[in-house]
Amino acid sequence: MPKDAKKTVKASARAPGRVNRIGTEKESSLHHALKFRYAKSGGKTEVPFGLYVADGVREDGEIIEVQTGSFGPLKQKVHELRKNAPVRIIHPIIIAKYIDVFDTDGQLLYRRKSPRRGSEWDLFKALLYAPELAACPGVMIELALVDVLEKRIKDGKGSWRRKGISLAGRELAAWHDTIILKKRADYRRFLPFASDETFTVNDLGKQARITVDLARKTLYVLTKMEVIERIGKKGNAFLYKIRNRN
Repeated sequence: MPKDAKKTVKASARAPGRVNRIGTEKESSLHHALKFRYAKSGGKTEVPFGLYVADGVREDGEIIEVQTGSFGPLKQKVHELRKNAPVRIIHPIIIAKYIDVFDTDGQLLYRRKSPRRGSEWDLFKALLYAPELAACPGVMIELALVDVLEKRIKDGKGSWRRKGISLAGRELAAWHDTIILKKRADYRRFLPFASDETFTVNDLGKQARITVDLARKTLYVLTKMEVIERIGKKGNAFLYKIRNRN
């Protein structure tokens, strides 16, 4: 985002009487579907709270916020929303992605399945710039394990990575399950170690069968959340241990 655009966004968030609708204008079909699914029939969507607009409010008063990408942009918004009621952040984990490519007349050219398969560990990529939200009182995270259908248009205007094919949107294709994370102790599911056991980034990568990079992100977030603590080094590798107080 250009620097001038960032200044405009920050200024609008501070301006008295202005409602911050960041993200609503470019809302994807996936975001839209999740928002209405979680608000349910007795709830409401697009509910203003001061300078912000929540994605939804359930019948019991719980605030719903759907975040399909990084949690970084949510930091200030969620802290303000939770002053009014508990906040449930819905984060979709894309287990499988199907891609439909159309020509500029809307005719389907082909469909394929993406080789990448998502997992619950993808949460730590999203939390990297806002780990404090996961341990914030009054805030819970719910992972929605879903399949999506991504629509693309072969119009020559997309990025070079997509060879000029533009992204037109993503839709909810299938629902698998949910994982609810309410408190620090819930994040122990990501630690395949005993409470008195020490471990390194490489140990987590091997045990969980994830990349070293993702294991490093995971331990960074969990350290910031105070689920684990760094206690020393083993050679050149940092040693971690589960915090006893959780």
